[in-house]
Amino acid sequence: MTASNAITLCADDYGLAPGVSLAIRQLIEQGRLQATGCMTQSRFWPDEARALKELDGRADIGIHLTLTDQSPLGPMPKLAPEGKLPPLGTLLKLALTGRLDQAEIKAEFHRQYDAFEAGFGRPPDFLDGHHHVQQLPGIGTATLDLWRHRMGRKGWIRSCVEPRAAILARAVNPVRALIISELGRHFRRCLQVEGVPHNGSFRGVYDFSGRVPFAQLFRRFTDRPRPRTLMMVHPGFVDDALKAADSLTTQREEEYRFLASDECVLSMAHRGLTLSRLFP
Repeated sequence: MTASNAITLCADDYGLAPGVSLAIRQLIEQGRLQATGCMTQSRFWPDEARALKELDGRADIGIHLTLTDQSPLGPMPKLAPEGKLPPLGTLLKLALTGRLDQAEIKAEFHRQYDAFEAGFGRPPDFLDGHHHVQQLPGIGTATLDLWRHRMGRKGWIRSCVEPRAAILARAVNPVRALIISELGRHFRRCLQVEGVPHNGSFRGVYDFSGRVPFAQLFRRFTDRPRPRTLMMVHPGFVDDALKAADSLTTQREEEYRFLASDECVLSMAHRGLTLSRLFP
């Protein structure tokens, strides 16, 4: 393995619904995933944490910090006055206009961190964010605060920055990918100043429409990896809990089928690529 042929696959949304969690555990057992981010504010987290604990050491286990669409763990009268977090568009407007209450966000992040330790029995290996919230203005500060004071400056944080030329050459939802990347540039500079370990390349942004077979997308996303390349994936099995919690449903099963298949292994082997944890 060299820095130029290793890729880390990180599954988002562990704990969102039992079917999502089961699919992620199966892929970790197969060696197809090297990391997963956990939604510890979910009502399913305590049970799913116990099941995931059996695989501790097989992949990096982190917190998928959540500030959109779901219910927070504690009162957030400004961001979630009725007990439900806002959609991403609303959160983005508040972040970009400086109207977020940082104290409220920090308190919720600490609650989600407490829930991780209570369920999993140890600190997380990394931090990232549902809908990439960890990098937004006013929220990035709370993310770094968690890394400093709760993780003791250990572990890594996801960066969503990717070179513009690489995004355009890949030609997979370039506008969306560019927006996510540009929103994260200031946060990446903060990671660099703080000396926070982070990925050097970020991939996996697409529209989840299923119009392009996931096998083709996977090949594009994993082509020509740079040092510390991280690709996010969203495998899962559809169940009633997932349908109630999220709009991304059947495409999760498409991702799972490919990641669990021999085709996935052959796709990487033919190009001399290997799967590795981000900081092995």
